[in-house]
Amino acid sequence: MSDKNIDIRMAGLGGQGVVTAAHILGTAVVSSGKYAVVNPFFGAEKRLAPTESYVRTSNDPIYDRGEILYPDIIMVFAPEVITLGKSHTMPFYSGLKKGGTVLINSQEAVLSEKDRAGLDQIGANVSYVPASKLAVEFTGTALATNMTMLGALCGAVTDLVSLELVLTAVEERFSGKTKVVASGTSAALDEALKNNFEKNAGLIEKNRTAINKAFEFTKGR
Repeated sequence: MSDKNIDIRMAGLGGQGVVTAAHILGTAVVSSGKYAVVNPFFGAEKRLAPTESYVRTSNDPIYDRGEILYPDIIMVFAPEVITLGKSHTMPFYSGLKKGGTVLINSQEAVLSEKDRAGLDQIGANVSYVPASKLAVEFTGTALATNMTMLGALCGAVTDLVSLELVLTAVEERFSGKTKVVASGTSAALDEALKNNFEKNAGLIEKNRTAINKAFEFTKGR
């Protein structure tokens, strides 16, 4: 178990499951024996509106529940967060700690020269992952992009939480074993995901496969 605190800022668009991903990650971190606090941040709940979620992790109890201003990790769930400025935080990497990690869901480089220079200045580790492509390929729906982003995170940052604990948290979330209080959009997304498959078991298995493929994509890069 890592001895350091790791704070994550997730930025995406409404309907991508950013809030759900944060809850799953928080559940996995708590299962590892650490503490985690999860906070969503969004305006009007509508599809494609900017959405952020924050996950604080620590070996000690956490009392700060506000916005994460200085993240160790930034996860960008949609390239539009960068290319169209669809972010509550501008520039999107504002506050990223030196040597921090940035995961971007894109099949091609989308950073401007200015953004690239800003990230290079703080020694950020930037990785592109085709999360939506992997989600469609292995689950049949881009709604599972949040799952592949979690797999990519586990591969890129090995001292946060194990892949197995994330997979277990996904199973708990979609099997109904864990009751969570979700926003209206997150609850609707969960139901939309479930409706794409005949049985929850099929949903869970496809998500597991997609998560593993994203993990393999980023591990060791």
